[in-house]
Amino acid sequence: MIADVNLEVVNLMSYPATASFQKALEIIEGLPEEQQQDLVEIVRNRQRERRRDALVASIAQAREELARGEVRRGTVDDLMADLGE
Repeated sequence: MIADVNLEVVNLMSYPATASFQKALEIIEGLPEEQQQDLVEIVRNRQRERRRDALVASIAQAREELARGEVRRGTVDDLMADLGE
């Protein structure tokens, strides 16, 4: 039994990111069901917030580029006409 545990530790140490992930899963699995559900909701909310922040930054960058004249507005037909020039 001790040899099995030591072998498992050695295997996990060979892959530090995997070991951290595995440890996190073990901790989460040890939580009561309600806390696990709360944790999932918190993670999902944080993911949505990060995506929202990235979108806001992308929009701000696009507006700055538009203001500097680096991009133009137009239709697909306008783009095709520009490409034909």
